[in-house]
Amino acid sequence: MVDCLNVNAIRMRKGIEQRIASLLKDTKTQKQLLQVHAFYIKTCSSHNRFLQAKLLGTLVSLPTPIDLHYARALFDSFPLRDTFIWNTMIRAYLYAQNPQHSVTLYFQMLLHHDEHVSVDSFSLSLVFQACGRLLDWEKGTKIHTHVLKLGFAPDLFVQTALIEMYAKCGHLDYACKVLDSMEEPDLVSYNVLLVEYVRIGEIKMAHQLFNRMPQRDLVSWNTIIHGYASLGDVGTAHKLSHTDVEHRQQSNEALKLFHEMQVANVVPDRVTMLSVLSVCASLGALGMGKMVHEYIERNEIGIDMKLGTSLLDMYAKCGDIDNALRMFELLDHKDVFTWSVMIMGLANHGFGEQALACFSKMITEGIKPNDVTFIGLLSACSHSGLVDKGWVCFKSMSCLYGFSPQIEHYGCMVDILGRAGLLEEARELIRTMPFAPDAIVWRAFLGACKIHKNVDLAQEATLNLLELEPHIDGNYLLLSNIYSQAKKWDRVVMLRRSMKCSNIQRVPGSSSVEVDNTVYEFVSGDKSHPKSLEIYEMLEEVLDRIQCAGYEPLTTSTVQDVDEQEKQNALATHSEKLAIAYGLLTTPPGSPIRIFKNLRVCEDCHLSIKFISKVYQRKIIVRDRNRFHHFYGGSCSCRDYW
Repeated sequence: MVDCLNVNAIRMRKGIEQRIASLLKDTKTQKQLLQVHAFYIKTCSSHNRFLQAKLLGTLVSLPTPIDLHYARALFDSFPLRDTFIWNTMIRAYLYAQNPQHSVTLYFQMLLHHDEHVSVDSFSLSLVFQACGRLLDWEKGTKIHTHVLKLGFAPDLFVQTALIEMYAKCGHLDYACKVLDSMEEPDLVSYNVLLVEYVRIGEIKMAHQLFNRMPQRDLVSWNTIIHGYASLGDVGTAHKLSHTDVEHRQQSNEALKLFHEMQVANVVPDRVTMLSVLSVCASLGALGMGKMVHEYIERNEIGIDMKLGTSLLDMYAKCGDIDNALRMFELLDHKDVFTWSVMIMGLANHGFGEQALACFSKMITEGIKPNDVTFIGLLSACSHSGLVDKGWVCFKSMSCLYGFSPQIEHYGCMVDILGRAGLLEEARELIRTMPFAPDAIVWRAFLGACKIHKNVDLAQEATLNLLELEPHIDGNYLLLSNIYSQAKKWDRVVMLRRSMKCSNIQRVPGSSSVEVDNTVYEFVSGDKSHPKSLEIYEMLEEVLDRIQCAGYEPLTTSTVQDVDEQEKQNALATHSEKLAIAYGLLTTPPGSPIRIFKNLRVCEDCHLSIKFISKVYQRKIIVRDRNRFHHFYGGSCSCRDYW
């Protein structure tokens, strides 16, 4: 009878334990886990290490943020803890962004070494990840000695974690040594180092590693493409940097790799598309961007909010604001970033009122704006001359939405006032800013001084600007243009001498045009294109026709003290005109031409493009470093306010 009772008790206990294990398998929330834990405490008379491990493992694996206090209390309540339980708790701290506790617990684990607890490859992998996140190279190397003592040196899992740790700590030579010491490094090991190279911006080393990889998977291709795409991303159209040429080279390399990826029969995914769309936006490669969009639809890659936002950003930055708006309307779900990208797109195209209307709709739909949203709004007011509305937006940041304007917002406000000719008000705003003005603020003010030909204030702005950025060529060139407009040629000469003495190289103006999904770039007086002869013949025809229509060169745009004819000759071969001539030569009549320029378009080119759009009945869209200009029928969308 007693034996039967014992057998029944054992069966009952096993049944309860199986029931708890089943409940843990179906647990999705911490509340459910607490209920199962209570049931475990109530029904299990003895400690079951398997169920204890399942309890802790389930808690750590829940999708909601881990309750570390509860997890640690659960861990501490176990009288017997095996290696799996120790590893689970170390992993919990690591996943909860608390790597210091992971390292501490690892060393405590070493002190509890017995028949139940022994460090394994998973323990070492976790603690190396923790050291990498802490950038604690000293502890990492100390634990590396444990690897050698415990005989885990050949372990692939541990070696991969070591590579990641050394790379994160900035010791790439050690990471490479570990990789080279591996008898048969697998794809994961290569990818880990590749990711770290890209993360720290060592794109050349990343590409070298990529080239020597015996095999590559989707992660490999996405990593290297993302590396070049992120380096080539110059941001919004009004913030092109002086390293623009280098950025374009990086972007072109990303597109080249994307093509190679397709040749290698590796199927791109959503991550690939995000990187390639970013490149298309940076280059203004609308044709390629449309091809990517078609690929997404053809292969039924779901357009979620992030991918949809990337598509509309690409269209906006490539000059196709209509398709950007269409993409925006098609998105079922939009977050603050989506709305901000749309507002910034409208702002850069000069559609200030539409940008403000978009913001109003965003607020109506209950989306709270952020700092980026207001940069877009203030840019919209700046490009459209909406001074009063700019002030309203600026003041509403703190009054209505509870966050103080940052220096970027002050820079936008200085730009709004300066462009409108309110130079003294802009100067006063700079004086009363709650922080020291940066180079962006002074450059905005200097640009306004150029527009309104105020030499005295320009000199003050330049002195401040050159203290912050003494080696940026554009700062000198802005002042040089102002002196040229005022015919102060002696000062122009002095400024050029100063640039020469400081070894400051002028970045040449360049313009690009996309034809048949290929981007062609021109500089002033360029004759490097294979069709150079035809381009110059077309340019001569263009100049003859627009002069017959009333165009007269604005020789005041030149910055050289030469005679009128030489000034006209210099203006005639500006990069914008060469790019447009090539566009007229190679694209169907009536089709739009999109030009992308790395600097601000000059007054003469702006005037001549208005005439070209009328004479040739073409829509010409020009993106310069400040904004988009839509030319059609002899007028520009900026209404000569730029």
